[in-house]
Amino acid sequence: MISGASRGQGEAEARLFAAEGACLVLGDVLEDLGDQVARSLAAHATFVKLDVSCETDWSRAVDTAIDRFGKLDGLINNAGVRATSKPLTEYSLAEYRSVIDVNQVGVFLGMRAAAPAITRAGGGTIVNVSSVAGMTGVAGSIAYTASKWAVRGMTKTAALELGPHGIRVNSIHPGGIDTPMIADLLAARPRATGGSRYGASRMGTAEEIATIALFLSNDESSLCTGSEFVADDGCLAGIP
Repeated sequence: MISGASRGQGEAEARLFAAEGACLVLGDVLEDLGDQVARSLAAHATFVKLDVSCETDWSRAVDTAIDRFGKLDGLINNAGVRATSKPLTEYSLAEYRSVIDVNQVGVFLGMRAAAPAITRAGGGTIVNVSSVAGMTGVAGSIAYTASKWAVRGMTKTAALELGPHGIRVNSIHPGGIDTPMIADLLAARPRATGGSRYGASRMGTAEEIATIALFLSNDESSLCTGSEFVADDGCLAGIP
């Protein structure tokens, strides 16, 4: 199951996993786009409307996976939002909570809904998409940064709790990725050979993050759990 699968990283993950033979439940609030992606993957995928902040939507998505494919053995918590950049003193409580509800609560609900089904399937994997903002501070992004640090912490806790049930849980921490969510950011700061918004030499692609998600979702990563996987072209290392 992949949340936020209608476009960007989620769509790239869906297409890569389908090419590898996976059967997929794709969830998103962008129903028309999500249905188009699922239809393009033919028998490999089915789409469900999924507001990740809604418990009922998660229950329905898990039931769909079991009804359609017989089991659920993996989840990628990919859905996320990024609020307008502004100082913390200018954030309203409603604006803050709107980000937390999707980026943090959505990941919690997804893991909670999927874990029992994955356990019944004999084990599997959960991949939570965080950000480099979950590894450091980002001025002007108090809600987003808080949510992505939370994803990192929840990942480690879930790995400890779910490990005995055969479930591995890891997080991915992308830097700047060329997706619709940061299209405005890219327009304001176009790619260059040095000095991007994230301090890295270039923006990454959704397909590059999809390959990490695929690795963490198969047996090649059998020793990996409770860990964070950074893909930021050297941003956190200070590469200019």
